[in-house]
Formats: sequence, structure tokens, C-alpha cells
Amino acid sequence: MSSFKRKTSSHVTNPIGTRVIPGPVSTFITSSGVPSLDDILGGGLPLTCSLLVLASDLHTAYGELIQKYFIAQGLACGQTVCVLDDDAQQFVSECMWMPGQGAQVQNFVPSTNDHIDDEEDESSKSHDAKIKIAWRYEQMKQFQTTVSSASQSNEDFCKVFDLTSRIPSDIVNSSQLVSVNVTTNTDELPTRRLLRSIEEILKQEDPTSYKPIRICIPTLGSPQWGDVQPQELCYFLHTLRSIIRRHPHACLSISLAPHLCTDAWGGPGWTQKLGWLSDACVSLTAFTTNPSLSALFPSHHGFVHIHSLPAPHTLLSPSDKFSSLRGLSSSGENNLAFKCMRKRLIFETLHLDVEGGVGERRTTPSTTATVIEESTHAQHQHFHPPGNSIPSEALAKVEVQLEGVREQETKVEVQEQPAVPRPSAFKKAKPKKKVAFHSDRPDLYDF
Repeated sequence: MSSFKRKTSSHVTNPIGTRVIPGPVSTFITSSGVPSLDDILGGGLPLTCSLLVLASDLHTAYGELIQKYFIAQGLACGQTVCVLDDDAQQFVSECMWMPGQGAQVQNFVPSTNDHIDDEEDESSKSHDAKIKIAWRYEQMKQFQTTVSSASQSNEDFCKVFDLTSRIPSDIVNSSQLVSVNVTTNTDELPTRRLLRSIEEILKQEDPTSYKPIRICIPTLGSPQWGDVQPQELCYFLHTLRSIIRRHPHACLSISLAPHLCTDAWGGPGWTQKLGWLSDACVSLTAFTTNPSLSALFPSHHGFVHIHSLPAPHTLLSPSDKFSSLRGLSSSGENNLAFKCMRKRLIFETLHLDVEGGVGERRTTPSTTATVIEESTHAQHQHFHPPGNSIPSEALAKVEVQLEGVREQETKVEVQEQPAVPRPSAFKKAKPKKKVAFHSDRPDLYDF
């Protein structure tokens, strides 16, 4: 009896710029362009999922910066990128690129912070060097606040970008980039019309090409979108999420306009609603609105708040198991922060700086110590009533006088105060009365 064995290909080709996340259900994930953000998401952004970035600060553009990383990563990996914006070409031309690969280097004037960032980059590159403290500490791991990007430099999954380099013009004009205008001459709402445009673009893609498509909305709710209402925005996010879920090779990244990221615009619980309407929702709260936080955490630029995380085909998010920055494998979840250096944007665990500095000797206290000391002094000012104060006459007077180098003369004058008679704390006890009986005459007794 002959046995029949079906011939199948042993090696399954992954889509371009993706890899399989380990788990009970095989899911393809793609990089957001920031290795530390990929770690928070559980390794990367899964296909058929959406990412929503909230940055409520009006004076910064951290949300748009993450979208530029998202676009640059897709173009560098050879994926199709669709940008919904009236100035899509201009926005993409401002994206960062890999250094030394035809990128346009930007001219800038170096500052003190730039030198500090360079020193941090050099220290991160030399993390494999031996510790020169003692031989027993050589096997210990160095303290790290973020994930390393050195191991991913030779992979196609996550490229290493430099904020001082700009994307080449030939990449911007290539066929990989698809731009869709937001404003038109029709009276139809932009949200309804763009939903149909996105669905038409996804239907035109060949499902057998194994080429992912990235959809990016840099500033949802900006003036070019018109007067957007909270109900219309919720409908747009919910419908767009269902459209992306029906196409296995598509992923979505959105950044809301700053004035739409707070509860003051959408009402109480608006941030929680946005987390429910997207697969992953991350909020970046900059320190520019609170100067005291900038003084307490000079090495960070803001807090990172996680509202939701992608969990395709599962109830538990892969980030709970694979994220090292969140630290759920230990006792509790870590507090996260972000900082934008001269060459890169990183997410890391929130920590206090080392007092006194690392590579320099300071003669003045650090800003962190000054703020903590001022706050502690303000909280520990007690009021002493005059009734409990000690009179100056009851204290000893000490006078110290120095004459010459070798001779030291100290005069001590003590003024003794007459003792004040104090009433006794205990009254003198009276003796107990005794009774004596006569043996011969029991009817008589004496006290």
C-alpha cells in the first residue's frame, strides 16, 4: 500500500518589510520606524491594525514626527505608502532618511544639547565594552532605559534613520507614494469621501503580491478637514478600522490635530473613546505646558500614556508578553517617557537623573535637587506659638574668638538662671491607719 504525501513549500515568504510575531496565531507585523515604539506595540504594528497618536501640545509636532518615521520606514522597505493630505509631497519631502544612502544632509548650527546627544549616542554604541570597576561586575548587564537599535541596522524590518538627513527627491517622486487630497470643490463631507477613496485604493492592490500598503493621515481634524464634529470623527475612525481589517496587507497610522486630543473638545471620556475606536492608541504629553516637570526631568521631553494596544486574533495583547520597556514580566508596569535628540526619537523608561552629573564635576546643585529642596522646604514650614518658645535668657551664650594661626582662644560665658520651684507631681501619701485588738479584752480596740 503506497502512501501519499502532498508536496508543499517548506519556506513561506513573508511580505516585504514584515516578520511573523510568535504566538498561537501567526500574525505579520511591520515596523513603525522607531524601534522603541515597536517594542511598546509588542514587536511592531500588526497588519490589519491601526495606530492612533495623540499629541495635545500646540507648540510641538511629535505626532507628525511619528508619522514621518512611519512613511520613511515604508518607503525604505519598498512598501506602498498612501498619504492623505493636501500637501502630501511637501510633507514626505521633510521625512528623515538613512545616513549615507543618497540622503540630503541638513545644515545646522551645533549647540550644547547637540554635543550632549552625541555623547549619549557614543555611550550607547559602546555598551559592549568591559566594565573597569571590578572583575566580579564584568558579567553584569549595563543599565539600559530603552531598546538597542544596533542589532536591527542590517535588517529590512526596521531601518536606522537620522533626523539630520532628508529623504532623496527620487524616492518622493517614485510610484510607491500615493497622495490623496482632503479638500475638494464638492459639498460632501471630507470624511465620507475619503472613506470611499481609501477602499478603492485597497481594492486595486493585488492580494497575491505580498506587498503591504501603509495608509497615513498626518493631521486628522486640521483646518483642511473643515468643521469636524466628535460624532463624525468617531464614525470615521470606526469605519476606517473595519475597512483596514478586511484587507490583510494594509495598516493604518493616524495623528490627530492637537486641539482634538483633549477632553475639552470631545467631552468627558473622549480619550477613552479614541482608545476604543483604534487598535493602538498612544498619547504623548510634552513637558512644555508644565515648567516644573521640565526641571524635574531635564533628560526627557514628555510622558507616554498607553490607552490601547493591538491584539489581533487574541484577547491578550502581545505587548504584555514581549515588551521589555513596559516591564510587565516583573512586579509592575514601568512609567514611560520620550525624548527627541538631534538624530533620533526614542521611547524609554522614566527615571531620575544621577545627582551631580555623570561626566563632569558640578560646583552648583543640579536643577532636580534645587526643585526638590524648594518643594520640601515649602511643605515643612511649621508655626511655633510664642507660648512654647524658650526665652533667650535661659540659653547659654557662647563667644568664640580666633587670634593668629596657632593660638585659638575660646570664651564661654554661661548665665545661670535661678531655679523655678515646680510643684510636686505626686502628693505625699498619708500613712494607713492601724487597728490593735486586746487579746484579753476583745471588745476593746485602739487606733
